[in-house]
Amino acid sequence: MSARWYGAPAVVLVAVVAAGCSEDTAPLPAPERSTDLASEASTVSPGPSSSPTARPDPPPVTRVLVVGDIMLGRGVATPQAPVSPLRFLADRIARADIAVGTLESTLSDNGAPQQPGDDSFFAPPGTLSGLERLGFDALSLANNHTGDFGPVAFDETLRAFHGRRIQSFGAGRDLAAASRAAVVRRNGVSFGFVGFNSIGETPMAAPGSPGALSVRMPPRTGPLQQPDLDHVTRVVGRLADRVDVVVVLPHWGDQYTHTPEPIQSKVGRALVRSGADLVVGGHPHWVQGLERVGDAVIAHSLGNFVFDMDFMEQTMEGVMLVATFRGDRLAGVRLEPYRMGPDFAPRPVRGAVADGILADVRSTSRGGS
Repeated sequence: MSARWYGAPAVVLVAVVAAGCSEDTAPLPAPERSTDLASEASTVSPGPSSSPTARPDPPPVTRVLVVGDIMLGRGVATPQAPVSPLRFLADRIARADIAVGTLESTLSDNGAPQQPGDDSFFAPPGTLSGLERLGFDALSLANNHTGDFGPVAFDETLRAFHGRRIQSFGAGRDLAAASRAAVVRRNGVSFGFVGFNSIGETPMAAPGSPGALSVRMPPRTGPLQQPDLDHVTRVVGRLADRVDVVVVLPHWGDQYTHTPEPIQSKVGRALVRSGADLVVGGHPHWVQGLERVGDAVIAHSLGNFVFDMDFMEQTMEGVMLVATFRGDRLAGVRLEPYRMGPDFAPRPVRGAVADGILADVRSTSRGGS
């Protein structure tokens, strides 16, 4: 992990929050090493001092918002109002110091659909400008739909980010470009974002070949290919040497389940050992649990952020993850639940609805460990 502000380990508190309701604490696995600062402090007696010393300034607080899969195609939005489904959460996005998510579509339909039926996703023109205006800083393209309209549309999707404030990561014209992190600096702290796809369908980036940074692993592209994981962990390790905080967005797991695949935990822990401070997964379309590994947190799936999967209740709901960093230390993770309406617009929820969504997160908090 990146260099720390203080010598003692961080306290990672995970709270689940229903909009407008009080906080409660999610039952997480015990950390792999002690994070009890109070007990550590009680065993240390300060030495005598001849003069008072000035307290150092507290580290800056940065709130990083991570959302699930963003799919604004297939009738979810219109060219006239490409991001209108996100209007009910616009203030929450704007309040974050950094906002990131996974764009699960192309930004061009210049080519033949690659997916069966109508499962090739193309976001309407203006989508990227709209997401930028909402406050998104970076989007992962490492998923199984970035290649939905073939190589020309893939290249045009990459080029759509050129010259913009909003950055892409997780896909590129070759393996080196797909491995390149998006780096965002806030409050004097640098945050690096890496994404990879384990679901397939989008071509796998290789030296001289465009595609998504990929790790072949169960359940879709397995068994686990260790060279793929070794490459990604090296990317994470090198990034941890040059930025303060590393966040990884894997596209992994099985669809329509609250239970993470055991391999997600294995891969997530390898990412943490390599220097990741936060791992936030997508693709299952349902929420999945949280896992604490030392000072880091693995969120296996946040569910859909905006999608047109109205054929079951669980695909129409999810959580936003707000990670609070004090300097370069992960101080806490908060989950904010929402549900999409018939217009596919996610709306914050409270009360019994929020409790039900959060219960699905808590019930799987030990899954995959």
